[in-house]
Amino acid sequence: MTLTDLLETRAKENHNTVAYVFKDSKITFKQLNADVDSVAAALSRLGVKEGDRFAICIRNAPAFIITWFALAKLGAIAVHINFMVNEEELAYILKDSGSKGIISQKEFLGKVRQAAAQSGTGLLVLTDEEPKNKNEYRYEELKSKYAGQPYPKFAAEENTTVTILYTSGTTGKPKGAMLSHHNLYSNAVTSIQYLGLVSRKERILCILPMFHIFAWASIVLVGMAAPCLILIVESITPPDLWLKLMAKWKVTLFPAVPPLYHALSTKAKGIKRLVLRYWFFRTVKRAISGAAPLPLEVLKTFEKKFGVPILEGYGLTETSPAVSVNTLAYRKAGSVGKVIPGVKVKILDDNATELPQGGEGEICVKGANVFQGYWRLPEATRECFTSDGYFRTGDIGRFDEEGYLTICDRKKDMIIVKGLKVFPVQIEEMIMRHPNVQEAAVLGVPQEDGDEIIQAYVTPKKGTEVKKEEVQDILASLPAYKRPRDIEFRDELPKNALQKILKRELRREAQEKLKARRMAAKV
Repeated sequence: MTLTDLLETRAKENHNTVAYVFKDSKITFKQLNADVDSVAAALSRLGVKEGDRFAICIRNAPAFIITWFALAKLGAIAVHINFMVNEEELAYILKDSGSKGIISQKEFLGKVRQAAAQSGTGLLVLTDEEPKNKNEYRYEELKSKYAGQPYPKFAAEENTTVTILYTSGTTGKPKGAMLSHHNLYSNAVTSIQYLGLVSRKERILCILPMFHIFAWASIVLVGMAAPCLILIVESITPPDLWLKLMAKWKVTLFPAVPPLYHALSTKAKGIKRLVLRYWFFRTVKRAISGAAPLPLEVLKTFEKKFGVPILEGYGLTETSPAVSVNTLAYRKAGSVGKVIPGVKVKILDDNATELPQGGEGEICVKGANVFQGYWRLPEATRECFTSDGYFRTGDIGRFDEEGYLTICDRKKDMIIVKGLKVFPVQIEEMIMRHPNVQEAAVLGVPQEDGDEIIQAYVTPKKGTEVKKEEVQDILASLPAYKRPRDIEFRDELPKNALQKILKRELRREAQEKLKARRMAAKV
């Protein structure tokens, strides 16, 4: 089944069922499908057709879902945009994907207009701002004007590419992961069955951004496939809004990332803990954690204070995303659960030899959920697959005797900040623009809350000086989450015999310093 077939099935079989709640609005599956058809007709009149790419750069809202499915019905490909990226990165993604248009909102229009002009993206749809140029259109007006109008529906097949999500690559340039209808649908259905989300009474809170695969596939599409109610939250801040929504609609499933579980656990003290547990979280049966490793201490503290089990899982953009997850029946703290049905995982050493139980090696994945490849990067696509078709995740893990998967480390140098990927090479290259910098190393230092802070090490050229403020000025154009928390200057950096910087040594030193500071603070 394709995802457009799924939507139309829901519109027929569950037409009066509320699919989504957003602010004060309820949207039934019937209304959702009608709105999708209206926007599809509008986009078709504006020249969007089969095979075109079209970017979505907005916060969580029904417009994200409606536009995405409208593009799918036209045979066009939705390109998810992290609205926190800077103008340069946005322009790169728009140009690389060849996006014909983009839908965005007032909050991001400054960089969106500039990036669109640089990349040749000619069509701009606005959700909350009046058009200023002839190539700009108001979303609500388009939806209203073309309601009920015919358009050429695309007969999608299961293997048709339906979306592209950009994930940072080791070169520092984002790579577009192509996902098909079947990739996403199969993973959603399997997740529903494996987690036991079979009741239409399930109510899921969507506070994670829809541009991320975790929110889009494991919340939005799971909600449609189940079907169950999704409560759409525009922004994670302020928390009072979504906490009240949880209480009002009696949320049963709470998907989030480790830093949020840590923040909630920290704030849950005294009377506030009682209110959080016995009012806002009183109906939550389970919480799901993903996008970054969950510290065992955070899991234990949250479960003790809230009485809600956290089911940690593992997945990637390239795997649509779920690979493994703990369940209520089968869970082991510290692991990311057992591999879900229909997915195969094997652990390989550096020689591509499969390791026995307990052996630590690269996690490699095969299944209907594994992506089609990287957009316009055939060589990179070939390199990330084994000869027998397993996707190389770049993560290091091991299986225990009961079949639970544990993530040990990341093979690549990727840093995860609040669930978002950051690759050091992008930051290192920018620091190296300083004329007096000899070399730079950027890495992530794990925190107690499961998040990472970015640490930069800089070596000035002999006889020169580099000031911290100068480096900060160079990095000022980066999104806040990509900027180093601390910049340390050294005469030299640890290296191996081949003069490669030993980041593991720097990371170990940083962790020891952090531990010492924590101990000193407790004295």
